[in-house]
Amino acid sequence: MKKVINYLNSLNSNNNKGWFDAHKKEFLEAQAVFNDFIDRLIKGISEFDPQVKNLSVKDCTYRIYRDVRFSNDKTPYKSHMGAFISPHGKNSGYSGYYFHIEASSANYIGGHILSTGIYRPAPKVLKSIREEIMLNGERFLEAISVAKGFNLDSGDVLKRVPTGFPAESQFADLFKLRNYFLVQYLNDNFILSDKLLENTICEYKKTVIFNNLLNLSVDYANQSCNM
Repeated sequence: MKKVINYLNSLNSNNNKGWFDAHKKEFLEAQAVFNDFIDRLIKGISEFDPQVKNLSVKDCTYRIYRDVRFSNDKTPYKSHMGAFISPHGKNSGYSGYYFHIEASSANYIGGHILSTGIYRPAPKVLKSIREEIMLNGERFLEAISVAKGFNLDSGDVLKRVPTGFPAESQFADLFKLRNYFLVQYLNDNFILSDKLLENTICEYKKTVIFNNLLNLSVDYANQSCNM
């Protein structure tokens, strides 16, 4: 992954079309390294989570080009590479496993991460997750506790418990969340390790119970809409 990190660091310092076009070969080489890793990661995760078994790299990865239409930041390219390995692909609305490598001074997320969960779920899914926590909150807490090395992100929360959920509940803080994902920040040593694939699979395996609980809620939400 050294080629990927080096390329992203250079791109972050030269984020313009002229530089990008002049170094297109380096981009394609870095992309190939990243995509090959993601292909092997999909296969590795599918050993303990068969819901992602038939995904392709294209189903999980993102374009390097930024959508700048509604952004004050007009730099044209992302200075990170990421892949979201989720049932039916990255845009399915399901919970999944996110792998992210970022340029050292990009300040997009703040570093390399492993993450498992669901970001900005549809309103029907968000409600379904909260209902599942209300009924089986202890299972969620247990799933979080067994994911050693990961933390539940609480960066986007409501000020009050949403209507319809008990404010006095022991799970009140979970009801307030807008997103439900576990995150682990990584350093360059982790990314550059010869055992990156093995270590990443091992870490994600700790989060499979949490991921499955979320996807049960997604399934419930989708089924209720089809009834």
